[in-house]
Amino acid sequence: MFVQVIKGKVSDPAAVRRQNDRWRKEVQPGATGFLGSTVGVAADGTFIALARFADEAAAKKNSSRAEQSAWWAETAKLFDAEPTFRESSDVTTLFDGGSDSARFVQVMEGSVKDRTKAEAFETPEMLKELRAARPDLIGSVRAWFPGGKFVDAAYFTSEEDARKGESSADFSGQQEYMDLFGEMTFIDVRDPILT
Repeated sequence: MFVQVIKGKVSDPAAVRRQNDRWRKEVQPGATGFLGSTVGVAADGTFIALARFADEAAAKKNSSRAEQSAWWAETAKLFDAEPTFRESSDVTTLFDGGSDSARFVQVMEGSVKDRTKAEAFETPEMLKELRAARPDLIGSVRAWFPGGKFVDAAYFTSEEDARKGESSADFSGQQEYMDLFGEMTFIDVRDPILT
């Protein structure tokens, strides 16, 4: 899997939704290798999108299409400043990854002190415990970048369920696992556009 992460500031979330609808109708049909996307605008106007492709070649092919370029030229006008783009083929999923049934998505950006050690915690037993402790968590998609940096989109049944779950969940080694992660920023997407 190959993931493109786009982030910026917008002031018109409704226009973002309209442009996304246009993309789905006019551009997506010719996007070979497109697997899906998660798009949203947080309450503070932070726009975040994760577009998933089968591989880098499929993403590059889509980016070079005239329809994509024309659509993006119009969409770029919605941003208050130039958005950032990051791409990665180093992608991991939790449980079943993303889900179109999610009603709340929380995107976390940060870095891990020791990725190998963090991933060693993610044993089948720990994941079984996590699933039992957090039935609100459908899954996640994590894109890795150099230096242990990552963007992780976590998909939840609802924001209410997620808030309850984060305040009550506990599993073996949870604190030690969390200590491996540095400071993180959170983007709460309350009205996600999921494809």
